[in-house]
Amino acid sequence: MAKTQNQRTQSEKGAAKEGARWRRRKEARPSEIGKAALECFAERGYAASSLDEIAARAGVTKGTLYLYFPNKEALFKDVVRQALVPRIAAFEDRVLASEPAARQLENLIAAWPDIMANPHLGVIPKLMIAEAGNFPDLAKFYLEEVIGRARRLVVGILRRGITRGEFRPLDPDAAFFSVIAPLLLAVLWRHSFERHDVSPIDVAALCRTHAAIVIGGLAARKEAP
Repeated sequence: MAKTQNQRTQSEKGAAKEGARWRRRKEARPSEIGKAALECFAERGYAASSLDEIAARAGVTKGTLYLYFPNKEALFKDVVRQALVPRIAAFEDRVLASEPAARQLENLIAAWPDIMANPHLGVIPKLMIAEAGNFPDLAKFYLEEVIGRARRLVVGILRRGITRGEFRPLDPDAAFFSVIAPLLLAVLWRHSFERHDVSPIDVAALCRTHAAIVIGGLAARKEAP
């Protein structure tokens, strides 16, 4: 029996809706695969995570995964670009030339607990420290796109503080490591020793204390009258 006009219209609407849902699903797949990969990397490390496992966790076939990522290295790089790089970019946008350098540095340190609050996101720095020796190409990538960018941001803040007389004269490139070291230690502690410690690390308190020590140490000395 021939379909009525109303039936044809309803059928076409259903097909259009299904097509739209399929397109949305297809567009969401890279992020779904990336989320599954981040979970696997956090739980098992980079070397021990297989594309088969990542595909299964993402609910796709391995062939589908290959449509978006040619290999595990490309997938890891995409995870880093999606998870960490935008956070650095957001700080770059927030750094205003008119704002005191001490406040910029304090705001940057204060944001670290938010990163560590995500159990999968916070493990990436530890993962890179552990895997850098075995995967030099990934280490170079991370150094350029994450560490290098963060270093330029922090060194720029320090240099502006020195130029304006807010901070005492020192080597901003060397001071960068003093700023970042306790934050990395918090990551290593959280994912290595905290489970054996009697109490969990209070990252927010650590960051407040660290900011106070760093900014106090950087402050320009006022000459006595």
